[in-house]
Amino acid sequence: MLRRVFPHPQLTAFLVVVWLLLVNTISVGNLVLGVVLSVLIPGITQPFWPDRPHVARPLRAIEYVLIVIWDIIAANVTVARIILFKSNADTHSHWIVVPLELRSPEAITMLAGTITMTPGTVTAMLSADASHLLVHCLHTDDPDAVRDEIKSRYERRLKEIFE
Repeated sequence: MLRRVFPHPQLTAFLVVVWLLLVNTISVGNLVLGVVLSVLIPGITQPFWPDRPHVARPLRAIEYVLIVIWDIIAANVTVARIILFKSNADTHSHWIVVPLELRSPEAITMLAGTITMTPGTVTAMLSADASHLLVHCLHTDDPDAVRDEIKSRYERRLKEIFE
Protein backbone atom coordinates (compact mmCIF):
# COMPACT_ATOMS: atom_id res chain seq x y z
CA MET A 1 0.00 0.00 0.00
CA LEU A 2 2.75 2.43 0.95
CA ARG A 3 4.63 1.64 -2.30
CA ARG A 4 1.54 2.65 -4.32
CA VAL A 5 1.30 6.04 -2.60
CA PHE A 6 5.06 6.65 -2.69
CA PRO A 7 6.39 4.74 -5.72
CA HIS A 8 9.64 6.71 -5.60
CA PRO A 9 10.13 7.97 -2.02
CA GLN A 10 13.47 9.67 -2.71
CA LEU A 11 11.96 11.51 -5.67
CA THR A 12 9.01 12.57 -3.53
CA ALA A 13 11.30 14.04 -0.86
CA PHE A 14 13.47 15.69 -3.50
CA LEU A 15 10.44 17.29 -5.18
CA VAL A 16 9.22 18.75 -1.88
CA VAL A 17 12.63 20.37 -1.33
CA VAL A 18 12.78 21.65 -4.93
CA TRP A 19 9.27 23.07 -4.66
CA LEU A 20 10.13 24.96 -1.47
CA LEU A 21 13.28 26.32 -3.11
CA LEU A 22 11.32 27.42 -6.18
CA VAL A 23 8.64 29.30 -4.25
CA ASN A 24 11.37 30.77 -2.00
CA THR A 25 9.01 30.86 0.99
CA ILE A 26 8.47 28.20 3.60
CA SER A 27 4.88 28.27 4.79
CA VAL A 28 2.29 25.67 5.67
CA GLY A 29 0.44 26.26 2.38
CA ASN A 30 3.58 25.90 0.30
CA LEU A 31 4.62 22.79 2.21
CA VAL A 32 1.18 21.18 1.73
CA LEU A 33 1.14 22.04 -1.99
CA GLY A 34 4.71 20.72 -2.33
CA VAL A 35 3.75 17.43 -0.66
CA VAL A 36 0.65 17.07 -2.84
CA LEU A 37 2.63 17.70 -6.03
CA SER A 38 5.42 15.43 -4.82
CA VAL A 39 2.98 12.57 -4.33
CA LEU A 40 1.07 13.16 -7.57
CA ILE A 41 4.01 13.59 -9.96
CA PRO A 42 5.73 10.24 -9.21
CA GLY A 43 2.33 8.52 -9.20
CA ILE A 44 1.42 9.92 -12.61
CA THR A 45 4.84 9.18 -14.10
CA GLN A 46 5.06 5.64 -12.63
CA PRO A 47 4.18 3.93 -15.96
CA PHE A 48 7.21 5.58 -17.56
CA TRP A 49 9.56 4.00 -14.99
CA PRO A 50 9.43 0.28 -15.80
CA ASP A 51 12.78 -0.41 -14.14
CA ARG A 52 13.76 1.65 -11.15
CA PRO A 53 17.40 2.70 -11.27
CA HIS A 54 19.52 0.90 -8.72
CA VAL A 55 21.90 3.10 -6.76
CA ALA A 56 24.54 0.73 -5.45
CA ARG A 57 26.43 3.26 -3.31
CA PRO A 58 24.30 6.22 -2.16
CA LEU A 59 27.14 7.85 -0.20
CA ARG A 60 29.16 7.97 -3.41
CA ALA A 61 26.21 9.84 -4.95
CA ILE A 62 26.52 12.56 -2.30
CA GLU A 63 30.25 12.80 -2.99
CA TYR A 64 29.50 13.03 -6.73
CA VAL A 65 27.03 15.88 -6.22
CA LEU A 66 29.55 17.84 -4.15
CA ILE A 67 32.26 17.35 -6.79
CA VAL A 68 29.89 18.49 -9.55
CA ILE A 69 28.89 21.59 -7.58
CA TRP A 70 32.56 22.46 -7.04
CA ASP A 71 33.33 21.88 -10.73
CA ILE A 72 30.42 24.10 -11.80
CA ILE A 73 31.69 26.94 -9.59
CA ALA A 74 35.28 26.55 -10.83
CA ALA A 75 34.16 26.30 -14.47
CA ASN A 76 32.10 29.49 -14.13
CA VAL A 77 35.25 31.37 -13.11
CA THR A 78 37.25 29.78 -15.95
CA VAL A 79 34.61 30.59 -18.58
CA ALA A 80 34.31 34.16 -17.30
CA ARG A 81 38.09 34.57 -17.67
CA ILE A 82 37.96 33.12 -21.21
CA ILE A 83 35.13 35.43 -22.25
CA LEU A 84 36.58 38.55 -20.66
CA PHE A 85 40.26 38.17 -21.40
CA LYS A 86 40.74 35.92 -24.45
CA SER A 87 40.21 37.00 -28.02
CA ASN A 88 38.30 34.76 -30.39
CA ALA A 89 41.55 33.93 -32.17
CA ASP A 90 43.05 32.64 -28.90
CA THR A 91 40.06 30.47 -28.04
CA HIS A 92 40.47 26.85 -29.13
CA SER A 93 37.11 25.10 -29.26
CA HIS A 94 37.11 21.34 -29.83
CA TRP A 95 34.72 18.50 -30.45
CA ILE A 96 35.65 15.57 -28.25
CA VAL A 97 34.47 11.97 -28.55
CA VAL A 98 34.19 10.34 -25.14
CA PRO A 99 34.02 6.52 -25.23
CA LEU A 100 31.66 5.19 -22.57
CA GLU A 101 32.10 2.26 -20.24
CA LEU A 102 28.72 3.01 -18.62
CA ARG A 103 25.78 0.84 -19.68
CA SER A 104 23.02 2.06 -17.37
CA PRO A 105 20.78 4.59 -19.17
CA GLU A 106 20.41 6.56 -15.94
CA ALA A 107 24.18 6.76 -15.47
CA ILE A 108 24.71 7.87 -19.08
CA THR A 109 22.01 10.52 -18.65
CA MET A 110 23.68 11.74 -15.44
CA LEU A 111 27.05 11.95 -17.20
CA ALA A 112 25.61 13.85 -20.17
CA GLY A 113 23.74 16.20 -17.84
CA THR A 114 26.81 16.80 -15.70
CA ILE A 115 28.90 17.68 -18.75
CA THR A 116 26.23 20.07 -19.99
CA MET A 117 25.73 21.71 -16.57
CA THR A 118 29.43 22.44 -16.30
CA PRO A 119 30.07 25.77 -18.05
CA GLY A 120 32.38 25.52 -21.03
CA THR A 121 31.26 22.05 -22.09
CA VAL A 122 28.09 20.68 -23.61
CA THR A 123 27.02 17.18 -24.56
CA ALA A 124 25.87 17.34 -28.16
CA MET A 125 25.04 13.74 -29.02
CA LEU A 126 24.94 10.16 -27.78
CA SER A 127 25.88 7.53 -30.35
CA ALA A 128 23.12 5.15 -31.50
CA ASP A 129 24.69 2.24 -29.64
CA ALA A 130 25.24 4.38 -26.48
CA SER A 131 28.99 3.75 -26.58
CA HIS A 132 30.20 7.34 -27.17
CA LEU A 133 29.29 10.91 -26.26
CA LEU A 134 30.10 13.84 -28.50
CA VAL A 135 31.12 16.79 -26.32
CA HIS A 136 31.89 20.36 -27.34
CA CYS A 137 34.52 22.14 -25.25
CA LEU A 138 34.69 25.94 -25.36
CA HIS A 139 38.45 26.15 -24.89
CA THR A 140 41.21 23.58 -24.52
CA ASP A 141 44.68 23.05 -25.84
CA ASP A 142 44.53 19.33 -25.06
CA PRO A 143 41.24 17.60 -26.04
CA ASP A 144 42.58 14.23 -24.86
CA ALA A 145 43.09 15.62 -21.36
CA VAL A 146 39.48 16.84 -21.28
CA ARG A 147 38.27 13.40 -22.38
CA ASP A 148 40.42 11.71 -19.75
CA GLU A 149 39.20 14.09 -17.05
CA ILE A 150 35.55 13.40 -17.91
CA LYS A 151 36.21 9.67 -17.72
CA SER A 152 38.19 9.76 -14.47
CA ARG A 153 36.31 12.50 -12.63
CA TYR A 154 32.71 11.71 -13.60
CA GLU A 155 32.30 8.42 -15.43
CA ARG A 156 34.33 6.39 -12.94
CA ARG A 157 32.26 7.70 -10.03
CA LEU A 158 28.96 7.15 -11.86
CA LYS A 159 30.03 3.59 -12.60
CA GLU A 160 30.59 3.05 -8.87
CA ILE A 161 27.21 4.59 -8.03
CA PHE A 162 25.04 2.80 -10.61
CA GLU A 163 26.82 -0.43 -11.51
